[in-house]
Amino acid sequence: MNKTNLTRRILAAAAALALALGGSAPALAKVDGDTIVLGAAVSLSGKYSTNGNHTKNGYELAKERINEMGGVEVGGKRYKLHIVYYDDESTPARAAQLAERLIQQDGVKFMLGPYSSGLTKAMAPVTERYKIPMIEANGASRSLFTKGYKYLFALLTSADQYLASAVDLLAEKSDVLGKKPAEMKLALAIENDPFSQDVRLGILEAAKRHGMQIAIDDKLPKTLDDMSATLNKVKAAKPDALFVSGHAKGAATAARQIKQYLVDVPMVAMTHCDSAQIEQKVPDGAEYTLCARQWQKQLTYRDDDGVFGGGEDFVRYFRAAYDYEPPYQAAESAAAVQLWADVFRRAQSFDPEKLRDEIAKTKMQTFYGNIRFDSTGKNVAKPMVMSQILGSDYKVVAPTKWATTKPVLPRPKWSDR
Repeated sequence: MNKTNLTRRILAAAAALALALGGSAPALAKVDGDTIVLGAAVSLSGKYSTNGNHTKNGYELAKERINEMGGVEVGGKRYKLHIVYYDDESTPARAAQLAERLIQQDGVKFMLGPYSSGLTKAMAPVTERYKIPMIEANGASRSLFTKGYKYLFALLTSADQYLASAVDLLAEKSDVLGKKPAEMKLALAIENDPFSQDVRLGILEAAKRHGMQIAIDDKLPKTLDDMSATLNKVKAAKPDALFVSGHAKGAATAARQIKQYLVDVPMVAMTHCDSAQIEQKVPDGAEYTLCARQWQKQLTYRDDDGVFGGGEDFVRYFRAAYDYEPPYQAAESAAAVQLWADVFRRAQSFDPEKLRDEIAKTKMQTFYGNIRFDSTGKNVAKPMVMSQILGSDYKVVAPTKWATTKPVLPRPKWSDR
């Protein structure tokens, strides 16, 4: 075959591919007829499967709502959203492989993030290499925003802020415990993963700011199923607060074993309480626990696009679809799909570069919170919320200016309950 005929065949194949991907849409965009295809690798098995399924449910609910409302209009044509999923098995290597598969084999050009900072960290170099925009809602490690990535955008507050507000609250209420902040001792039990280690750094920075001492600084075991060694140290050292970060499994273990070993400590603060459903599964152990949350249904944010309305509205839609109370991981995931839809409308294009630039310009409010990105791709418009489990319900206790309830400090001793 001569070079002229070969060139003609290549051009013809490219034209056919462009037509198959959506007619007038650019050949590089993954648009199939009247459907915009997003890609996601999420943890449907492995140690992060609880939150991985919350993530997928949030994505699916937002997709269905947007499609029910007529989809997304681009260039005078209406498009529905579709999401291609793969199970990353809660392992970074698999997440990176699946990012390659979604982009290279499935032709996906619009990416949603996985669950967890570690898996997001594995996928980000892949999407960056191919210049594929990724809107992620479940990777909060601040190290994600120090790599110079241009195609990664995160809706959630960075991990170092998760439990820092609990340290601030402890300092603010120190008189209740009859101490000055500088007289207080803290105990830490933290998973050795990127997210949780950033949580730890935030606690250490806040403690230093208040002059507090670190009495215990332990790593949770890799399996996240036993923290008895740390709890025995806590009983001996008698710190003023215990901070735990180990995703959903770590939170469940902590709530269960604090009750099992009757550990008395004036403050207990954790991440991932709600995704672990500790208020339901370990109600006695969970009561009075302070919980870091990216979102609380009682907050007064409202959708600019009208997909859900407010937080209480989102809860109603989610309960109807999945028959359980949505944790913040589901809420932030739904907001990520909302943002993609909004970006398509604003850009009026499927070109990944134009979409990337439009994401960077975002100034949007959703039921989940405000969205505005800094130059690193971090959302700088939404703070963390600290809730306390009281009567098996989550009550906002910090920051104080947004609190709906005064915190119960110190936690009642087990002998007094």
